[in-house]
Amino acid sequence: MASPLDGLRVISMAEQYPGPYCTLLLADMGADVVLVERPGTGDPSRGPGGMSDFFAALNRNKRSTAVDLKAQEGREACRRLIAKADVFLEGFRPGTMERLGLGYDALKEANPRLVYCSLSGFGQSGPYRLRPAHDISFQGIAGLLANLIDRGSFADRPGVAIGDLSSGMFAAIGILAALYARERSGRGQYVDVAMADGLVSWMTAALTPVINGSRAFDLSGGAGYGVYKAADGKYLTLSVALEPHFWRNLWRTVGRSDLAEISFIDRLQRNQELEGILQEILLTKPRDEWVEMLAAGDVPSAPVLSLEEVARDPQLRERGMIVEWEAPDGRKIGMVNHPLQFSETPASIRRPAPALGEHTDEVLREAGYGDDEVARLRKAGAI
Repeated sequence: MASPLDGLRVISMAEQYPGPYCTLLLADMGADVVLVERPGTGDPSRGPGGMSDFFAALNRNKRSTAVDLKAQEGREACRRLIAKADVFLEGFRPGTMERLGLGYDALKEANPRLVYCSLSGFGQSGPYRLRPAHDISFQGIAGLLANLIDRGSFADRPGVAIGDLSSGMFAAIGILAALYARERSGRGQYVDVAMADGLVSWMTAALTPVINGSRAFDLSGGAGYGVYKAADGKYLTLSVALEPHFWRNLWRTVGRSDLAEISFIDRLQRNQELEGILQEILLTKPRDEWVEMLAAGDVPSAPVLSLEEVARDPQLRERGMIVEWEAPDGRKIGMVNHPLQFSETPASIRRPAPALGEHTDEVLREAGYGDDEVARLRKAGAI
């Protein structure tokens, strides 16, 4: 059965986390993603052995070429690859691709239909464009960590690289939007994705009131919205927000119906007291017993799972998010599946992450190189 992006060719020079996550999403949906990696070491996330668990998790369904961009022949090989591609993704600092002769203006002449996406920290413009930074710094500049200042501790900052992952998703969205526009105009375009910009977009609901002179909308919750400890030392979440019926359900389920009808204003004024009452009650039973009781009582809640528990979770297994895939050599590999489900053109897992340069010859031949030319490039050290 066909996948949504069957027939789409993507050339990627974006390494580490954001680019690979973007192209993982595209590759699972059927795109032919070709990685252009540096000979000898490849993507730094490969690690010393050439196939770290991190790299393997993010790079299934892709092919790898090893091309030396420092060599003129290597840059020419890249130009020929991109000339036949639909999408080119790069993750270098602004200006690097132009210095290599691989900037958008140079490549669109040979391929006017090319969608060219640059994924960087601060984007291609602005006073910070050349500054180095990683995920936590983008969270800082976007205001995601601002609420931790008042708490006096940054220990509970997000446990995943949300700047990396969100920018990978924004890059995928931008690429798909540009491809859709190409269907109408026949022309490709340049897409500039900045990690900082994506996180600022995520702050829209909190930041917009501040821009207009008001206070930020408080998303911190209150009693009934947070993480609580159970009797067995495990944790669960409650996510009772504004809805009064969920508030009533919570207190009836935990045996305190006398607190079910208090007003929202009283909830706010008595927040600390109510938090203490809830925590004391939840310490009387183990986590999973509470999870079942709260679900039966129609209370928004869930367990705080360890990664091992996530891998076994029946909901995620039923949804096909945790799968066991059989590689062509017969190996069984556990994987996190693509998150989107399509009724007619499903995403799929077709191949494991590639070895460095595994498909160099194959891809160059598809770009029009003959066997003699490939051999010459290899002898010259360009591939």
